[in-house]
Formats: sequence, C-alpha cells, structure tokens
Amino acid sequence: MMNLNRSISHVLKASLLTAGLFLFTPTEAAAKTETFGVGNKTFLLNGKPFIIKAAEVHYPRIPRPYWEQRIKMCKALGMNTLCLYVFWNIHEQEEGKFDFTGNNDVAEFIRLAQENGLYVIVRPGPYVCAEWEMGGLPWWLLKKKDIRLREQDPYFMERYRIFAQKLGEQIGDLTIEKGGPIIMVQVENEYGSYGEDKPYVSAIRDIIRDSGFDKVTLFQCDWSSNFTKNGLDDLVWTMNFGTGANIENEFKKLGELRPESPQMCSEFWSGWFDKWGGRHETRGSKEMVGGLKEMLDKGISFSLYMTHGGTSWGHWAGANSPGFSPDVTSYDYDAPINEAGQVTPKYMELREMLAGYSDKKLPSIPKEIPVINVPKIQFTEVAPLFENLPAPHASMDIQTMEALNQGWGSILYRTKTPAVPTQSVLTITDAHDFAQVFINGKLIGSIDRRNHEKTMLLPAMKEGDQLDILVEAMGRINFGRAIKDFKGITEKVELSYTMNTGSQVTVNLKNWQIYTLSDSYQVQKDMKYVPLKDQKVPGCYRATFNLKKTGDTFLNLETWGKGQVYVNGHAIGRFWKIGPQQTLYMPGCWLKKGENEIIVQDIVGPQETVVEGLSKPIIDKLNVDAPNTHRKEGQTLNLAGETPCKAGEFAPGNGWQEIRFDQPVTGRYVCIEALNSHNNREYACIAEWYMLDDKGQRISREPWTVAYADDEDISSGNKTADKIFDLQESTYWSTNKDVKFPHYIVLDLGAEQTLGGFQYLPRVEQGAPESIKGYKIYVKSQPFKF
Repeated sequence: MMNLNRSISHVLKASLLTAGLFLFTPTEAAAKTETFGVGNKTFLLNGKPFIIKAAEVHYPRIPRPYWEQRIKMCKALGMNTLCLYVFWNIHEQEEGKFDFTGNNDVAEFIRLAQENGLYVIVRPGPYVCAEWEMGGLPWWLLKKKDIRLREQDPYFMERYRIFAQKLGEQIGDLTIEKGGPIIMVQVENEYGSYGEDKPYVSAIRDIIRDSGFDKVTLFQCDWSSNFTKNGLDDLVWTMNFGTGANIENEFKKLGELRPESPQMCSEFWSGWFDKWGGRHETRGSKEMVGGLKEMLDKGISFSLYMTHGGTSWGHWAGANSPGFSPDVTSYDYDAPINEAGQVTPKYMELREMLAGYSDKKLPSIPKEIPVINVPKIQFTEVAPLFENLPAPHASMDIQTMEALNQGWGSILYRTKTPAVPTQSVLTITDAHDFAQVFINGKLIGSIDRRNHEKTMLLPAMKEGDQLDILVEAMGRINFGRAIKDFKGITEKVELSYTMNTGSQVTVNLKNWQIYTLSDSYQVQKDMKYVPLKDQKVPGCYRATFNLKKTGDTFLNLETWGKGQVYVNGHAIGRFWKIGPQQTLYMPGCWLKKGENEIIVQDIVGPQETVVEGLSKPIIDKLNVDAPNTHRKEGQTLNLAGETPCKAGEFAPGNGWQEIRFDQPVTGRYVCIEALNSHNNREYACIAEWYMLDDKGQRISREPWTVAYADDEDISSGNKTADKIFDLQESTYWSTNKDVKFPHYIVLDLGAEQTLGGFQYLPRVEQGAPESIKGYKIYVKSQPFKF
C-alpha cells in the first residue's frame, strides 16, 4: 500500500505540474534550493562545508520490498549519503532491450533515499567491478569477438552512449540542482588498475555529461599509487583503500598536486568478498571504526564499501583474476549490515562512533525482518538433464556460448570418437569454467578452471563412442584485463595417444552437436519431470512446501553438488558443495503463505535430495580435499648450488619499490627469499609483486601460479602467497607468527620470460608492518628442487 500511495502521489504532482500548478511539500521546496559543489579543501552543501558519510549499497542485491528497511538501517547508522553502482548488464540483458522495472528500478531506489533524508552518489560505469558478472559489462558485447572492452572501440562506445542516455532518462532529473538527491556522479571506475588511457576516460566523461549529468559534480576514483595515470583536470579525484591503510599516506600525493581539493575515500573497504573453495573473509571492526574516525577528525569524506553487501542473485556473481576465482552468491562482505539486513557487532561499534559526529540524535534502528525455520523439504520430481536436451547446433568446430547467442548457463558439446586402442589424453583448450566428461553416458571425470586444469585421461574407445563434455559457465571475470571472458570451450578439443609402433597421434576433434542450456527459471520449469526414485543425476529437482507464516530463512544445500536454486520463480543463486557458502539467503518477501515451489538445478547430482531452511546462515564451511596453502606435506625448498641474480635490502616504509637486475636474466620460475624484516619480528609480508621485462615494463601476471610457499597464514585470514599478484593492494601474503626466517615464495610465470627486475609493495598500513628487509631473488628456466 505504501508503494501504491507513493505512485499516486507522484502521478498527482506530475498532473499538477502539467496544469501549471506548482505544489511542493516543505521538504521538496527546500530541496529545490539546494546546491552541492567543491570549495577550498571541502565539499560545499548549500554553501556550507559538508563531509560526506556515505553507505555503499547495491539495489539489485536487495529485494525491492526490503529497500526501505536497508536504507533506514544506513540512516540509523549515522550516514548522510548512499553510494551505488549502476549495473549496465542487468538493465540491458539483451542488446537494445532495457529494463528499469522491479528490482531494476534505480530511480525509485534513489527517490526512497531522498524520502529518508539521504543524498546519493551514482557510479554508472560503464565498468563497476563489484564482484559482479563481467564487472557490469553486458555479455553480448563478446558476440563481437575482436571487441576492445573499456577502450575507444567504436561499438563499445556506441553501446555505452545509448545505455547512458537511457539511464539519464531515468535518473537525470534526480540531480541536486533539479531538486533530487544526487550530489555526485562517477566517471568510469578504478581505471588505473586496467590501463592508462586519458582519451578514453575523457570520452566516457563526455558521454555521462551528455546524458543529463552536465551540471552535477563529476568525480573519478582510483588507488593512491595510480590515480595520476588517468586523472582529468576537470574532475574531482578520490582515493580507494581499505581498513588498516595509512590514511595520511593515501592522500599525500593528492595533497601535493591539489592542495585545495577536498579529500574523500570513495571506497573504504569494510571487509572482503568470498570465493568458491577459499576461506570465508573477515575484517576487524576496531581498524574499520578507527580508520573512519581518523578521516572524520581530519575532515575527510568517505563511502563505506560495503555498508550492506546483499546477495548476487542467480548468475550475477562474478569472478576474480589473475587466474580464475569465481565469487560465491553471498555478498555479505563482513559488512556492518549483514546479508539479511541484520545488525552486527560491527554495526553497533560504528553507530556509537558516528553518533559523536552527528548534530542530531540518530534515528532508531529499524526492526529486522522476521526469520523462520523451514522443515526439511523432500523432493518428489526430477528432470534428468540428458533427457531434456534442446535441439542442437551442428558445427564442424567448437563454438563458444557467445557465438551461439547464449549468455549464461551450461553448454553440452557432443561428438563421436575415433577408435583409440589405448589410454589417451583429452586436452580441452580451454574449458570455461567447470567441465564434466562422459563417454557413452558414463562420467569419466571433471576439469576445473580454478585449478588451471586442461587435461584428463580417457580409457580406450571404440569408433563411434559418444563423447559428451558438459561445461557450466560461472561468473565472468570482473577485474583486470581478463574481463573479456568467453564461456564454454574457447578453442578446441584434442585426443592424444601412443600407437603400438611408438608413434604419437593427436586428433583435433570435429563435427560437434552443441546444446545450449539456459539457466532461466522458465527453462528449468518447462523441463519434463518424472517421479523421483533413486536418481542422483545431473538435472533439475522439484518440490513444493507449505508455510503457515513467511520470513527470511537460509536454505541448506549441504547435500547437493553444484548448481542454482529457484524459489517461486526467483533465482536465488549458485551453490557448490566445496563451500565456504553452504546456505542460500531466502528472503521472506519472496515466499508465500501456503504452497511454494522450489527447483534445484544440480549439474553434478546430489547425495541426498533434501533442503531445509535454517535460522542462521552457513557461509564459512569449506569442504575441499586439497590444502589451502602452496606447500605439500614434507616439501622443503632446496637452494643448494643456486646463485641469486639479485640480493640486497628494501627500504623501510610504505610505497612501491623498484629494483633492476644488473643484467637481464631469462627464466620461468622466480624464487623470492626473505631474509629478515625491518622490525625484527618473525613475519614476512608482501602486498603486491610485479616482474619487469628487459625494458622495465611490467609483464602480465595472468598466467602466474604459486609453485611453493614455505609458510602462509590461513588462521587469521586468507593471507596466502597468491595475494601478491591478485591486483589488490589491500590484501597481502603473510607468514605465521614465530615461524623463523628465511621465508620463500616460488612463482611459476607460465612461460619463459626475459626479466630486467621487479617491483615490490609492502603492506599499505602505517609503517608497512612486517615489511621485508634483506632479500635474494633467483630465476631459473627449470623448476626449483625440493
């Protein structure tokens, strides 16, 4: 009824305006006179100094019926602004078809913010990252195979211009000079982590200005280490950094270049995101609250990323790079407001601090959504996947999903094998992202892109045996140059074996039947279901359950394999038995009194076909056979007889350091030996590491893997060795307390490289704690000995 009344109110006011009758409430009349701009070392709201205290929230990650409750939670926390991304790909899921309705109604979300007394910062991309599918870019851009993403590719720029204009039609009249709450709009997003291209960033700025944002304050964000690469003279510059950072150091360079500019941390990271197969991430509240207090004391504005993370429903969770690390469904982020919109201890600590920086008493904390338990749901029907295949596409060669006009879901590649009289090696180049291989309907094994897997052994086969490769696409990479992430099999499939004569045979398999398997609810619903007996096969499992009352709950998927869940037509998200997430958040607003439908699409097959709704989530239970560290049991690096190509000492303190070799060296494997630390504690830490070529340019880290690390701290967080090349300056490798020096990391660069030096970044916290002092660097063409 509240939404209906609001709609009637908007229509009435629009009618009066059309008739020439200007009718405003006192709040609206005041809003008409508001201004926002940039003054001397401060932002100005209505001509007075203003510190932005922004809460980052994402409207598509919150069920629309809960929007206002989450907004009120932010207000009660002590925030005066909401900061939000606009996700291009959720609004234009098919080229030229735009959707700003329902959960995509960004204009209504912004109006709700204003009605609750909050200003708004909008970040319309085109790229947003946000651990979101393809960083917010639409998958269909990849139908143009040679497209250059986030560059001045004519097609890319044309499509973004069209989208920006459509967005302007929705929210362009909600900027502050037009009586709305939008005080700032961002241009692109952390572009310094992608490249250096001021003409491109300038072109995006012009598109945004031309789309209805010509008078509102425009800004750009980046890291303190790279913001000058793409900084435009006519935009406000803001910094992004996380809990524990040396705040004075983060703004030092900005203060030197623009001493009169206001300072703002546009992303102060409250926690971190989780990936499948990795430990649940947490960040301490003391450091977060302390960092925000320090900024307020210094007159620095901030946006807390995330204040409330929410959920990446359906297939919208992305994947991180280098390598391939798909993100879980929950975007809880260890934020002050948890995934279900509940208060956490972090929230209460932050609220207590922010109350001291408010000239008014903070509003009461709104009531939380009721939580219910749902008794075990027994499934009664199954639609086996292999018995519900659509009509195939015939193709001589392998085709990606995008080439067949498929955005998400799974894809099945089928062909007939030649006669192979002995065991053979199947090589898939490359399977994006999780492939299962069947011969004549029997599962042989799986290939997991996360683990850089490309091959598996096949038994002897007769001519004409049926080879099936079922590939599930997970989220497209959302960070770095690898966002151009095609799905399915990207190049070819080969069989290799040895003849009795000793000769080697390699066959490039051809003549494929390709089945595109959408993950849309309608496709899962329309499959042919049969009574469930003992089937535990890939497919869709369906049940109904009855509720006397509704409320939020957490669906337990621990007995299932891998796939997605749909409840009453809503795509709830992905699950995977490896964890760490074992439950899926089920909003009560999407449940009904009486009968409810649930479909579990499981591409692997369940152990037990039962689901129950819990009162608390399970997002920190990891079920993996392989260790989380990069050292095998009993493995010890042997450097006897090895000669370092460089040895020396790093300078103390924060910031990047570059070291050049005396002469270029060639190799594939690099060993970093840490001899001691600057503060004489038994820790070694590295935030980021680059190898340089013989011209001093950074080489790509995309193919890098960690071959060995002598010690990694996984008890107090995910401080593993791969953090030194994860493109995130706030994460770091750390050894454990009291494990004595020396410490070692061995990197596999993926191919032979000519190297001229390296760059090292210690931890970004004040004083660069546990930074390395003495070091030795070794480079080899062959693996190191253990």
